[in-house]
Amino acid sequence: MLLENIQKESLDLLRQLIRIQSFSKEEDRTANLIAQFLEERGVKTQRKMNNVWAYNKHFDPAKPTLLLNSHHDTVKPNSGYTRDPYDAAIEGDKLFGLGSNDAGGCLVSLIGTFLYYYQQEDLKYNICLAATAEEEISGNNGLELVLPDLGALEFGIVGEPTEMNLAIAERGLLVLDCVSHGKAGHAAREEGENAIYKALKDIEWFRNYQFPKVSEVFGPLKMTVTIINAGSQHNVVPANCTFTVDVRVTDAYTNEEVLEIIRANVDCDVTPRSIRLKPSSIDKNHPVVQAGVALGKTTYGSPTTSDQALLDIPSVKCGPGFSGRSHMADEFLYVREVAQGVEGYVNMLKPVINGK
Repeated sequence: MLLENIQKESLDLLRQLIRIQSFSKEEDRTANLIAQFLEERGVKTQRKMNNVWAYNKHFDPAKPTLLLNSHHDTVKPNSGYTRDPYDAAIEGDKLFGLGSNDAGGCLVSLIGTFLYYYQQEDLKYNICLAATAEEEISGNNGLELVLPDLGALEFGIVGEPTEMNLAIAERGLLVLDCVSHGKAGHAAREEGENAIYKALKDIEWFRNYQFPKVSEVFGPLKMTVTIINAGSQHNVVPANCTFTVDVRVTDAYTNEEVLEIIRANVDCDVTPRSIRLKPSSIDKNHPVVQAGVALGKTTYGSPTTSDQALLDIPSVKCGPGFSGRSHMADEFLYVREVAQGVEGYVNMLKPVINGK
């Protein structure tokens, strides 16, 4: 397909997606639309729940596969909206609508890129396109659900609004529920063992500990105690003190390594709410990164979490749009950003996947 036609169809698809409500866990109608759009263009799709994926026409199991992924769920519109979130109106150079920036522009640009390469033969890589659900709530029935079905993947591009710059690393997240145990007693007598005092020792460790390995992109790993709760009344020594720690894990460690170090240094019980939101990174010298840099794009480390955290492969987060517009009232995408997104992805992949 001609690039200009793909760019126009991508914009049309985005407007159709905006007009369909697709809150997390309620993406069935946008999944229907994406599958229909691809099938009408001769692409065989697969689906599990509200996730849709497809492979290039000349898929070769002997070749490695790259992943093109973005999400089609949205947050709910906030109270500050002054226009219909689902109108998909174009005014001047702006396309307004819920999900236009996060991450509709990225998704349709990746779909367009997939179609550009879909029928080409002799590619160095297979291409897997995955339009997935529940990203906005880090849900279990999105990308994580279908990853086992996608087969072996070599590396990935995750579509999120970055102005087409390259997030070559993303922080992981551990939320830790901690409990320090003491023994209840009367505050007026030398009774009990104060759980708050025991917690203070561990809290001070969380505040001051420096992990030995420092990320080249992010610097030191960061731990912050954010919630604390203890006691039932003024004259009772508390038997338990609970507190919560927010840990932003860099690409210097795995979540499991961080958890092991913490447990070896504190006395409290430490229970992670999840270890699935992993830090991610890709080597600066990876061909897709170098191709992006050659196009004038910059590299950086992303402080925000996306579906990139669910991948165990090298991946880069990149897409049209600006992160600061995500979740804002009267969300918009510049119309030109869709065309720039398709062209940017296509040109970034050309030196990587073209076999000639």
